[in-house]
Amino acid sequence: MRISTQLFPAVLAGFVAVLVGYASSAALIWQAAAAAGANAQQIAGWMTALGIGMGVSTLALSVWYKAPILTAWSTPGAALLATSLQGISLAETVGVFIFANALILLCGLTGLFARLMKIIPHTLAAAMLAGVLLRFGLQAFSNLEGHFLLCGSMLLAWLITKAFAPRYAIVVTLVVGGIAAWAGGDVVTENLHVAVVMPQWISPTFSFTTLISVGLPFFLVTMASQNAPGFATMKASGYPIAVSPLMIFTGALALLFSPFGVYSICIAAITAAICQSPDAHPNADKRWIAAAAAGVFYLLAGVFGGSITALMASLPLSWIQTLAGLALLGTIGGSLSQALHHETERDAAVVTFLVTASGVTLAGVGSAFWGLIAGGICYAMFSRFRRA
Repeated sequence: MRISTQLFPAVLAGFVAVLVGYASSAALIWQAAAAAGANAQQIAGWMTALGIGMGVSTLALSVWYKAPILTAWSTPGAALLATSLQGISLAETVGVFIFANALILLCGLTGLFARLMKIIPHTLAAAMLAGVLLRFGLQAFSNLEGHFLLCGSMLLAWLITKAFAPRYAIVVTLVVGGIAAWAGGDVVTENLHVAVVMPQWISPTFSFTTLISVGLPFFLVTMASQNAPGFATMKASGYPIAVSPLMIFTGALALLFSPFGVYSICIAAITAAICQSPDAHPNADKRWIAAAAAGVFYLLAGVFGGSITALMASLPLSWIQTLAGLALLGTIGGSLSQALHHETERDAAVVTFLVTASGVTLAGVGSAFWGLIAGGICYAMFSRFRRA
């Protein structure tokens, strides 16, 4: 009985992580695929291949390292593709996937990305994580304005359970929110259907112009706005796993699956934080179970890739956002505590946090990257002046 009560929050954390990942950006994948001219059957196949790729990588890495290593598709990359693939053929699009994933694999093989990650101070990594997660924490409360009964009941359930049985706060919040959404008629089931769609092989073609204009920016955005925050999240959560082996594994797997529509398999940041939180398991050495559970849910989502969009559309967005925000509160607080712990590094950490939280995008690269750059400049300058 004791084992089951410890495992249930971990399995639930894995479910919430996958739910949040799909709910937050599955629509972007469809938009990117549609922009490249893919039909509905091909898009559903992409979702199947992505789910299987993320499931295999998450499950294999978490079990091998006994650490909560969650993979994900590149949400910033999907946003860039959705706006850049107009007029580009589906074969050229697959060529872009192969090109970008090959570059990611090369970064792992050469150790270049690992050397970069080693020089990032821990306080700045924690500040960047807090900045990335801030928007999700705010959504847990901002939805009260338009969905008071649903979100208010979830917040009340979380507050009461957190006081008396904190390990089950998210469990109770999910159940209460589901009941409130169903009772309020916010769950739309008319378009729900179960469908298994096999991925289709798409032979690639390579255009130098497309690779430079789309492939290279896509690679940079994926590395700067997805992989870098993902590794920083692991570091800030107390899991300093070697970077290069993970880059090699995810890059090679994504490269293998590229002709089936897998545009990227990256190290997750936001959803990984849910599995790396103390709410997933009180023992940090056991939180890999949450990520392994997420891998299983990824595989299930992949098998039924044709149904995933209908499922996401049936759930109220406010329910998903509130659940995600409350699940991440502990991680946000812990990250801020680590970021501000050292007084000499506090100003640089605050700059990193604020720039990241601002959501600014420059040259197609997201705020997480620029937060690290701005904070790193401050850190270097302040350190130099203190030594002088």
